[in-house]
Amino acid sequence: MSDGDDAPEDSGAAEDEISAESLEERLSAAEADLEAAETEDDLDDVEAELDDIESDLEAADLPEPDEDEDDEENVREELEGTLSDLREELEAQRGPYAADVVEMVEEAETKISDTRWTERGETEIVTAVESFVDSVNNILDTSVSVDGTDESALTAALDDAVAAIEAADLDADDDAETIATLVEAADDLESDLDDAQEWDDLETREQLQVQGFYDVLGHYKDYPPEWSAVKGWEQEGNVEMVLLALESFQSDFMEENCLESIIRMNDQAAFDAMHQRAQKRNKPAIKALGKMRATDAVETLVEYVDADKDPQLQKVTFKALGEIGDERATQPLANKLVMENENVRPYAARALGLLGDTRAVDPLTDVLADDENDTVRASAAWALRQIGTEKALEAAAEYGDDRSYLVQSESEKASDALSVQQTA
Repeated sequence: MSDGDDAPEDSGAAEDEISAESLEERLSAAEADLEAAETEDDLDDVEAELDDIESDLEAADLPEPDEDEDDEENVREELEGTLSDLREELEAQRGPYAADVVEMVEEAETKISDTRWTERGETEIVTAVESFVDSVNNILDTSVSVDGTDESALTAALDDAVAAIEAADLDADDDAETIATLVEAADDLESDLDDAQEWDDLETREQLQVQGFYDVLGHYKDYPPEWSAVKGWEQEGNVEMVLLALESFQSDFMEENCLESIIRMNDQAAFDAMHQRAQKRNKPAIKALGKMRATDAVETLVEYVDADKDPQLQKVTFKALGEIGDERATQPLANKLVMENENVRPYAARALGLLGDTRAVDPLTDVLADDENDTVRASAAWALRQIGTEKALEAAAEYGDDRSYLVQSESEKASDALSVQQTA
């Protein structure tokens, strides 16, 4: 029996216990506070609420889902998801701030300085800056002026506008309307500069416009708009438009992003363009050919297998040949299992595993037994497991007690696969 002294302590402990229900209630209360928040101070209070909830959530001893029940709810993950959503909503409600306007103007200055404009574009950017300066003067009752039409005069005027904005010492709550108007003016400046005619891409953009390249752009776009268009065409599965961009733009930035889109799309229609670039040892193009399983490129890629002076080229080539899966690459890749560079040998082994040719079983078995580098040996064991014949699995399964954990792990997987195969 209790002597009556323990009950208050137990009651207090129960009150202090952090439960899923109490955290849900606090999150609901924080959501209500967020909906009612009207000032930055209110948002700061909500953020402090969320910080406290996050701290208690991390410390809470919450029930974990049963590993055998795939559909069982994970209480902690649900609470963390709700907390994350509230934080995102909180950040969305903040601002805008005067500092946001300053950042936008400084980006406009950089664009003016870094861009070569056509004659028409030079006139257009003067108009854009003058319009923005007029807006700042009207909004803040200042007297910033544009004293010239050359680049230095325009950036100087924008510097003066930034100084005027900072001097106004605008408060995110008290001056919210003023800041919003300045943001709108800065948006107009950015848009006007984007629309101004640039020298380098004048003819290219006009051609692409006629061919409908920009038709995929919506109201919102990343900079440069060409990148947004490429992403849009990728989402629509139009590899021809992505190839058009790849052929039209000369910048490394656009080439890299176009090739990444082509790799993700994995469309056979892009073969000719990728093969042409691969013949110039373009690594992203070689990677793309592997993803396409382009058997017509095997002869070209095999020529790079012995490019020992360019190990990065070898790595991407080995993987591409493995992904293509053409047995013409088996012997050239097997020859590289004994190459001097121990950082490249694992790529040769894994490529043979991807390729799946049973002729590679013996050389891979020798590597597993004799190579001094455990990473290479583990890659050989992995490759044998991928080939998956009884002979290959038996060779890999012999190393269950190996000194290397990596080799041991692959060996155990091979042993399991062999057991399944033998009982099938």
